[in-house]
Amino acid sequence: MSTSRRAAVLGSPIAHSLSPALHRAAYAELGLADWSYDRFEVDEAALPGFVEGLDGSWAGLSLTMPLKRAIIPLLDAVSATAASVEAVNTVVLTDDGRRIGDNTDIPGMIAALRERGVEKVESAAVLGAGATASSALAALAVICAGPVTAYVRSPERAEEMRGWGARLGVDVRIADWAEGARAFAAPLVVATTPAGTTDALVPDVPPAPGILFDVLYEPWPTALAAAWSARGGAVVGGLDLLVHQASLQVERMTGLRPAPLAAMRKAGEAALAAR
Repeated sequence: MSTSRRAAVLGSPIAHSLSPALHRAAYAELGLADWSYDRFEVDEAALPGFVEGLDGSWAGLSLTMPLKRAIIPLLDAVSATAASVEAVNTVVLTDDGRRIGDNTDIPGMIAALRERGVEKVESAAVLGAGATASSALAALAVICAGPVTAYVRSPERAEEMRGWGARLGVDVRIADWAEGARAFAAPLVVATTPAGTTDALVPDVPPAPGILFDVLYEPWPTALAAAWSARGGAVVGGLDLLVHQASLQVERMTGLRPAPLAAMRKAGEAALAAR
């Protein structure tokens, strides 16, 4: 009987995903020659049919936008971490056919910061209020001792962030996006916005800033990350997050620990350099 196992990342768009490079590097390092990892273009409408079509060879799925919430009704169980932000980026398919949802973005953020020596901060700022911002708040619930100021564009987004803060036990304070430069006084700034959004804030980066966690990995460095580094600040990037969350996915799907973080990071860097 074949022992080959399958896993894949689903989303739309998906062609840009680095997940195959990271997971395949992990499989090679772990000696899992009979494991494969692919990418599939799947939107919300196609997701139920795709999931129902999975057979016993499947070990797990990685989910990216717009599927992190859409997958939840299709699962048998969801971890407390994923439930806290209503977002699943990892599905483990068990031997008895159950689908277990988890979120590795949150512990991945914490691990990426701890890798750079960030264990606790007294306060923080979050730029943006989308799906990634809720995961950032969940991570900050662990490492931030004081208030988190969220810089947002609309009253609707402000209300969402207040709601997430109340749910996660984070003291969220709201500021208008137009005042975004004030965020740079915080010891930790988490930028969760799409490419180019923070470019206008670059001239306001102060001398000797604190820590910037910019969740983007392409293009890299972002204008903000480059300016931050030039002024002597520490920068944690989107590839750091991607590698840490993917390593946790590998561990959950394969049952092998620890995942080969260095090999995965090297594969991610090579894949980005080749673009």
